[in-house]
Amino acid sequence: MKIRIIGSVASGKTTLARRLSAKLNIPYYELDNVVWKRHETGDIRRTDKEMKDYLNEIVQAEDWITEGVHGEEWVASTFTKADEIIFLDPSYSARTFRIIKRFVRQKLRLEKAHYQSTFKIFLKMFKWNRHFEEIGKPAFYEKYEGTLDKTVVLKKNADIKNYLSLEVNHNGNRFENN
Repeated sequence: MKIRIIGSVASGKTTLARRLSAKLNIPYYELDNVVWKRHETGDIRRTDKEMKDYLNEIVQAEDWITEGVHGEEWVASTFTKADEIIFLDPSYSARTFRIIKRFVRQKLRLEKAHYQSTFKIFLKMFKWNRHFEEIGKPAFYEKYEGTLDKTVVLKKNADIKNYLSLEVNHNGNRFENN
């Protein structure tokens, strides 16, 4: 099964990807880690060719989960090749609260990050959140309207809980197992 998860910053993409990965025994990939080579001394951005080659390896696999906001053309294959697209769309205010909560937890060393948790990044997250709301979300619906038949929109924690409770048959179709 191939699953693409999209949503704004602080929408729960990585958390859902981890949970689905554990439940379905499918590897998940954060697109940020396709863009960046992670090193203790600092992240190094991959070249465009390295990113495309790495992503191509991922999408050629039989099963995968990818998550990330990236709307650039180099990730288009994650939408077209996905069996299912999950659009996490909690309210703007919920995402704003999560950004603040995440920053505080990172500063208290209660939560780790793949990036340097600075005040500058913290402020950028608010900008990214607003950009996604105003531009990114409408652009997704316009650009990928041909994939909407395989897109599931989850807005609330209860939606995610219900989604995770569904069983998956051998064809990758979800169903309730009562």
